[in-house]
Amino acid sequence: MSAISTKPGSWVDVGAIDAIPVRGARVIKTPAGCVAVFRTADDRAFAIEDACPHKAGPLSQGIVHDGAVTCPLHNWVIDLTSGKARGADVGAVRTFGLKIEAGRILLDVAALAPARAA
Repeated sequence: MSAISTKPGSWVDVGAIDAIPVRGARVIKTPAGCVAVFRTADDRAFAIEDACPHKAGPLSQGIVHDGAVTCPLHNWVIDLTSGKARGADVGAVRTFGLKIEAGRILLDVAALAPARAA
């Protein structure tokens, strides 16, 4: 999958769900940074920021299980739905809107705008 640009009010096709291995991930470069798109064992898909809130480990290289991903660096478990760390760990990553139509993964480009400092 390659870099994309955003256009408000639309979805962008980032590839086929079958291109992602079951319990695997792919990385997409966006204006918001790298987004990891995960495919679970039951063929659901999720999109989250590809940097663990602990030490910015590449979540896309982690182990996908039970609706979560385990960071490959320090074993933090991140919920794929909420983006929040599970268990005793505290922190969260951004989540991104995603839908699957006709076997294609579509990301919500409105959510892909770069985060703005408050």
